[in-house]
Amino acid sequence: MNESPPRKKLAVLGFPVSHSRSPVMQTAALADLGMTPEWSYEAIEVEPEEFAGKVAEMAAGEFVGANITVPHKEAALRIADSAGRAAEEIGAANTLVFEEGSVRAENTDGPGVLDSLPDDLPRNRALVLGAGGAARAAVWALAGDGFAVEVWNRTPARALTLTDELGGTVVERPQASDYDLIINASTAGLGDSDALASLPVGSGDFREGQMVVDLVYGAGPSSLLEVAAEDGARAVDGLEILVRQGARSFEIWTGREPSLEVMRTAARSD
Repeated sequence: MNESPPRKKLAVLGFPVSHSRSPVMQTAALADLGMTPEWSYEAIEVEPEEFAGKVAEMAAGEFVGANITVPHKEAALRIADSAGRAAEEIGAANTLVFEEGSVRAENTDGPGVLDSLPDDLPRNRALVLGAGGAARAAVWALAGDGFAVEVWNRTPARALTLTDELGGTVVERPQASDYDLIINASTAGLGDSDALASLPVGSGDFREGQMVVDLVYGAGPSSLLEVAAEDGARAVDGLEILVRQGARSFEIWTGREPSLEVMRTAARSD
């Protein structure tokens, strides 16, 4: 009697996580390459105090790896047995790899942001809004790509900690039109909240030729991207960033290159 091959499970861990488009996106990529049902991908909601235990349980079982989202990215690096250069330097991980019970931390958030930027975008000044794990990845990636990076956060002390560790400067009253690139890497706009209510930018602040990226995604364009587009700026939404970083995670776990178009279509499906 032939035994069925061992399951190879993947997941995204977050709190909350029900909004995540990663399961439908990654499942579509697996199916496109003929890797289902041997491989699967699911969403797992886990509270911060239960995170370390859950990861250990997964690493000892059928899981090959996991994506990590808010609020666990910095904790994911702390509990890992080893880390890739990006995760180590950023100080946060969005991708975990499980190998014979050990946990390796990787970060595809920063490279995913760079993958989404057009070649013709001037690499001069960039503004990053936020100071958490996603912001750390953005600052690390942009500084390495030649941008002069400034960081704004509602709590300036957190922004200062970030820039002390990764470079860049803190700005408390940014003028949006001064930047070639603006990235919202904060949680402003998560769920049903209005991003503009808690960010230092608004309608009329943007200009043509700029690029505005919102790492937060929802059912439609965020209020930030709507006003930026109205002012003539180019916009990249969080779903495109999700696709880009997710494709890099997929390749780390499976060794295969997924179709960006398949992932993009699935991420944007109803």
